[in-house]
Amino acid sequence: MNKFLLYTTLALGTLGLGSCSKGFLEVEPKGLNLESNYYRNETEAFNGLVAVYDVVGWTGGGLVTKVNALDAASDDHLAGGGNATDVNDLQLWSNYTLSPDRGPQGELWRKGFSGVFRANILLQKMGDVPMDETLKKRYIAEAKLLRGYFYFDLVRLFKNVPLFTEPVPASDMYNVTQAAPADVYAQIVKDMQEAIPDLPPTVPAATEGGRMTQGIAHALLGKVYLQLERFNDAAAEFAVVNGTPGGTSQYGYKLLDNFSDLWKSNNKFNTESIFEIGYTSTSSGDWGCIACTEGNVLSIMTGPRGYSPLTPGAPDYVSGWSFLVVTPGLFNAIHFDPRYNATIANLDSLKANGIADYTPGYNNTGYFLEKFIGRQSNRSTGGGAMELNFPQNMYEIRLADTYLLEAEAILRGSGGNLTRGAALLNAVRDRVGLGPVALTLDNIVLERRLELAGEGHRWFDLVRWGRAAAALASKGFVAGKHEVLPIPLLELENTKLVQNEEYR
Repeated sequence: MNKFLLYTTLALGTLGLGSCSKGFLEVEPKGLNLESNYYRNETEAFNGLVAVYDVVGWTGGGLVTKVNALDAASDDHLAGGGNATDVNDLQLWSNYTLSPDRGPQGELWRKGFSGVFRANILLQKMGDVPMDETLKKRYIAEAKLLRGYFYFDLVRLFKNVPLFTEPVPASDMYNVTQAAPADVYAQIVKDMQEAIPDLPPTVPAATEGGRMTQGIAHALLGKVYLQLERFNDAAAEFAVVNGTPGGTSQYGYKLLDNFSDLWKSNNKFNTESIFEIGYTSTSSGDWGCIACTEGNVLSIMTGPRGYSPLTPGAPDYVSGWSFLVVTPGLFNAIHFDPRYNATIANLDSLKANGIADYTPGYNNTGYFLEKFIGRQSNRSTGGGAMELNFPQNMYEIRLADTYLLEAEAILRGSGGNLTRGAALLNAVRDRVGLGPVALTLDNIVLERRLELAGEGHRWFDLVRWGRAAAALASKGFVAGKHEVLPIPLLELENTKLVQNEEYR
């Protein structure tokens, strides 16, 4: 019963509908609704849909998230923290000493398949729910797009994964085998294409911010096509999202005038946001269930350890745990860029000038990720543990990201509009007051690094470009091995799943 796939299938036999990030994974008879008796009406169908969405912002009990794991693995950050084993899963990917039984892969696998299984249960049940047919189609489309989103992460991280399009009986779980990556990608494309017609073009941010829309679907599908090197198809999808470079797209997306405004915790679901993960300071999450909080743990994790303001003008950082310290490589690349102050917190400079003090942690470089550091001004207002209840949302996809991805797709494709590609690249630069540059892959690579630092894109980008081995060699990255994660060891015991050849 240690196998996550089996455990999740059994857990899905009972349906808990709280906001807990692992609500479906706690097999407790008290207070749960039997799945076989659920989905009787529109309200219950909506609750099931909320449970699928809940996995998007997953925080593992060991404090591993998708973004902090990917950041730690990149060349822009070191794991940091208090010592060499603090949140050890992050350390192991950061220094490339992970193995099938140690590393963040268990949490990332668990997140992905929790989302897939929840989506499959909902899709199986929706046909029999008595409700408005148009609304039913929307729920189905949202579940399909979310399933495609979860699988896109799984196949990029693990390459060889089982493919589930419907719930699998517990009796069959030990006989599950992996699908060819091409088949997984085909299903992802199918899910996303089928979802688009029944999704709303936009949603009201105040009441439905974060729900799937046509814009999100086109952006995700563009990312899938780019990964598959279907460059012309990718460019076409991104063009639907982006509209005229620098203008307002058909879905209302527009670059914010000020880059720093992206990181204000009260500026949620703004015009630059395409796919955003919502967090709140009012969930009262506590240490009894880390995964049950609805706060953003990156805010406490990225804060400088032992922070103490010494002057009235010092930043109002909350003393944190000093994870994801910024490497000298990223610091040197961005130091004289207009985005520097909104991206990097230079604690060594603050300390040297008597403005603030801090305690150097593990891997200390003196540079921290300003974008996400928690502040006294946005601490929890709803009780619970302060550390677990910061309200800053995270961008899964934002417009500057899709501008640069379309520019890349145009450049790497055939017969594309190179003038448009250059305009997209330079619109991102113009927003921060930088002059135009030529449309080259090197320029796009640099722009993505500076624009999206710390947002969880860099590792995937390096692997997609074939530049991971060179960029990450100093951290222990081995070409031909570390482009994928190992299948978690517990998934292999007494099952037909096979370890990725890179880790045999």
